[in-house]
Amino acid sequence: MINSAYTPPLDLIRRPRRNRQSAAIRALVRETRVHVDDLIQPLFVKDGNGGPEAIGSMPGLERLSVKSLVKEANELVKLGIRAVALFPTIDPVLKDARGKYAVMARNWFFGTIRHLKNEIPELLVVADVALDPYTSHGHDGVLDANSGDVANDETVHILTQYASLLAASGTDIVAPSDMMDGRIGAIRDELDREGFSQTSILAYAAKFASAYYGPFRDAVGSAKSKGVPALDKRTYQLDPANLREALLEARLDEDQGADILMVKPAGLYLDVISAVKAGTTLPVAAYQVSGEYAQIHAAAHAGWLDLEKARDESLLAIKRAGADILLTYFAKDVAKSLKNL
Repeated sequence: MINSAYTPPLDLIRRPRRNRQSAAIRALVRETRVHVDDLIQPLFVKDGNGGPEAIGSMPGLERLSVKSLVKEANELVKLGIRAVALFPTIDPVLKDARGKYAVMARNWFFGTIRHLKNEIPELLVVADVALDPYTSHGHDGVLDANSGDVANDETVHILTQYASLLAASGTDIVAPSDMMDGRIGAIRDELDREGFSQTSILAYAAKFASAYYGPFRDAVGSAKSKGVPALDKRTYQLDPANLREALLEARLDEDQGADILMVKPAGLYLDVISAVKAGTTLPVAAYQVSGEYAQIHAAAHAGWLDLEKARDESLLAIKRAGADILLTYFAKDVAKSLKNL
């Protein structure tokens, strides 16, 4: 008969559980932390003076006019968030096949950036460089008349103009998200030629043709109508199966003058983040995209996940994989949690 009153101790030198016995010691030995300084809050902006518009597929997110944008940015700064990434929602009447409104001086988005920087000069403003908010077809560039595919070099020429206009409006970091070949070098040359040598480039170095962008496309108005197949962007965005190709893209962007490399999406591409980090001395950013955000919210709403715990674990995983910078729609809520608000 086994005597249950006494269990002899195991002969163990190492007992890893000793470092898990209390919240205090777990905090002391914690290897990875998400800090408020790591966070960039993406924001969707619209023209006019109307109130915020809720985005149905992205709970808690809104399209903001300039007045509400400044208010939101001030709240972010008070929470310790020092950077925002801006994405314009363009009225369909201003769109055409070439996205010409992107490079018009009267583009309201330039004025919004100027106003925001005048009101909060210490705020770091990142602006997306792509044509999909401006094109009537929703692709990230100009379509070739013969093939119907995005014309690479013609698109790059327009993007360089757009990036320069964004810099002239006060943008601190331009972020080309289009995945055209050669656009980082062309934009760097244009910025330097126009006197914006201090404007940084955050390159969407490894942007994959992901199924997780749907809510974002709703937010900026580049989604197709209900019942119409989603746009096929696989001729310019990366195949989700390809890691080595992602590393090639990152290396090319670094060689062409990128200041920061980014992987998008983040949560499903932790191996890519880790590999990019291992192959560069540049800062590495990762974008927790709209589908990742919506997915966590939906599961939490159904009662299947704890929203805050799932949110924090997802961001820890991205940071642990090697990301220095986190673009996440959860940034404001995380900053509140870090301040215990």
